[in-house]
Amino acid sequence: MGENAPAIIRRAIPLRETVRVIFPPLLRFAKPLGLLHKKQRGKQNGGGKKGFVSPMAQNNNSDSTQRTAGDLSRPLKNKRLRLSALNKSRRVHCEFIVQSPALTSIFETAKAIAARRAPVIITGETGVGKEMVARQIHYAGDRADRVFVPVDCATLTGQLFESQLFGHVRGAFTGAVDNTLGFFRAADGGTIFLDEVSEIPFELQAKLLRVLQESSVTPLGSTKSYPTDVRVVSATSRNLHEMVKEGTFRADLYYRLNVVNLEIPPLRRRKADILPLAEYFLTNQAAFYGEPPKVLSPDTKKLLFNYAWPGNVRELANAMERAYILTPGRQIQPAAMPFEIIIVDSPSYPEHELPTLDEVKRRIITRTLEFTKGRKLAAARILGVERRRLNRLIDKLNIPLSQIKKNADT
Repeated sequence: MGENAPAIIRRAIPLRETVRVIFPPLLRFAKPLGLLHKKQRGKQNGGGKKGFVSPMAQNNNSDSTQRTAGDLSRPLKNKRLRLSALNKSRRVHCEFIVQSPALTSIFETAKAIAARRAPVIITGETGVGKEMVARQIHYAGDRADRVFVPVDCATLTGQLFESQLFGHVRGAFTGAVDNTLGFFRAADGGTIFLDEVSEIPFELQAKLLRVLQESSVTPLGSTKSYPTDVRVVSATSRNLHEMVKEGTFRADLYYRLNVVNLEIPPLRRRKADILPLAEYFLTNQAAFYGEPPKVLSPDTKKLLFNYAWPGNVRELANAMERAYILTPGRQIQPAAMPFEIIIVDSPSYPEHELPTLDEVKRRIITRTLEFTKGRKLAAARILGVERRRLNRLIDKLNIPLSQIKKNADT
């Protein structure tokens, strides 16, 4: 550790006598009281009680040695804020299976911008792997040894938005029994990934914009601001430009986030990635169960290659897990695939005679919006869904809302 160790550790531990250290924080009411440590003299790999030193402490490159004293004040119940960045020996999880020219170009761009600090926004359908691209940007840059904090913005509303993102002080609201850092301060020096940033309510977008502009955070219930050095990577499956036109997303926040835009193509547009990804997921399943790997039959490969994969990589991973579990032998046959994949290739269900589920949804939503003259709130009530859910469907299904409203006015 040496001079790079946090000050609280340098004061507590005589480093000249220490070879290996384990330092879980001692906390009372989520406040640090001190650190446990063990000194080993003499041989680096000898002495001491066997098994006392944890695997985390056995790696000098572990990110635990990069934590600051302030990190120890996080409440234990908030596991997400206690996650540190993966160390170098674990970055294999950020390697990708890339065969198609489209995705190869995406990752070359990601590597090129990794060393820069400009905000990046990643767009693409649900399940294409936007978070994996964000992690690639993080680990390919100069912040690779710092934290990567993913945030699901779709779950943040109202008071929870401010508390989770910016932290709060004790007594800020009912149930605030202690101070918390918030995701931005937890990501200080590293990268924060704002997934589905389009789902942040309009009235709360101004607060996020202020933090991005000033590079400082004011916890909920406090008047003190804290400077932050955070790389911001965002992602969305919706068309933010259209949302700006409709007035549901702030233009100033959009231009602040959208310095660099990476659009991840859906799996159906990069067929070359389907079979390598399928084999990769099967290999992972074999490793998980400690069994010999299973292989795809020629008919199964054809089935996978011809399927449209509306759920993208996430659907493919799910299908491979199911097929692995349902296949007792070594070769996976088409019968082990989910029903919706099998019927696409079945002559009993001609694709041109039966519409897809998305096509049916598109027709129903379009007719409802035409009936309500483009009023989304009224359409959501008729359809029995929340307005935010309807917004996502409109964007996903490419429903021409502007044209519907224009036709209604004529």
